[in-house]
Amino acid sequence: MKGTFATLLLLCCSLPLMAQPFKPVNKSASSEAQRLLQYLYQVDDTHILSGQHSYSNDLNRYYNRAQEIAGKYPAIWGTDFIWHGEKDPGQDVVAEAIRKHKEGAIITLMWHAGRPTDKPPFGWKESIQAELTDQEWKDLTTPGTALYKTWEKQADQVATYLKQLQDAQVPVLWRPYHEMNGVWFWWGDKKGPDGFVKLWKMMYDRYVNHHKLNNLIWVWNANAPRDIPKDEAYSYIDFYPGSEYVDVLATDVYHSDYEQKDYQELLDVAGGKVIALGEVGTLPNRHILEAQPKWAWFMVWSNWLETHNKPEQVKEVYELPMTLTRDEIDLKK
Repeated sequence: MKGTFATLLLLCCSLPLMAQPFKPVNKSASSEAQRLLQYLYQVDDTHILSGQHSYSNDLNRYYNRAQEIAGKYPAIWGTDFIWHGEKDPGQDVVAEAIRKHKEGAIITLMWHAGRPTDKPPFGWKESIQAELTDQEWKDLTTPGTALYKTWEKQADQVATYLKQLQDAQVPVLWRPYHEMNGVWFWWGDKKGPDGFVKLWKMMYDRYVNHHKLNNLIWVWNANAPRDIPKDEAYSYIDFYPGSEYVDVLATDVYHSDYEQKDYQELLDVAGGKVIALGEVGTLPNRHILEAQPKWAWFMVWSNWLETHNKPEQVKEVYELPMTLTRDEIDLKK
């Protein structure tokens, strides 16, 4: 039965782009990016793509481990441009992303960016999870300032890697500055038009209009709202840059906190655009996926595959008729 569902989905991917409610926000999106977004809309309501993140210092460990447990490779391979050691991992990420694309995987990339006030390597607590003062934030988001120019250099460095993927015809689910509605990253908890929204639009303009990066599907990736003191994540809408800058709305859910009200809130903000589980800790079970059918994909966060999921749980989710693995997708059709 699962094979029949997958075959029908592949046939659906031959439908014209007009069959989907939203085209890529980048009007110059590459044909590969267009097909990827079209595919995500075809998945909508009927299937969910399996995904697995691996740390950038060991790019295959947990992706391969998922295959060992489930018997099939995840449909989505993900990693990070994080730079908190002596070596910039960017070139290794590019090489592995190209390999995974050739093997048939969908690529999703993120960036735990170092604070622009610091120099690499960027410490986790000292930089990535540090804070900017109100004045530093204002300078960062004001074109022409020294801090803005530093940010440009940081963003441009990552753009060079994404450009290599564009040259290799690899479309990317690009989800920078994630969990922006939380209080734990320097770009987080900045509400309003001069807050995170301005930073997102800066990157979008720099990458789309300046660098002509047309292989990106723009994934705005928040965190599931919560009211834990000193560890809050606030309502999605206060950080959303608008439908003209976002292709996919994703959220991160850990510890099985798949709240139906949060799912509905994200659907309301999305207004018909694709939604996804950008990161998960404990995998959603069959009952959750049946109650929340609009998720286009899930991606388990690295070692949480083993620390917060029993092998039988992983295998069960991968064997659901709605779950698609790498061997069941074909974006070239």
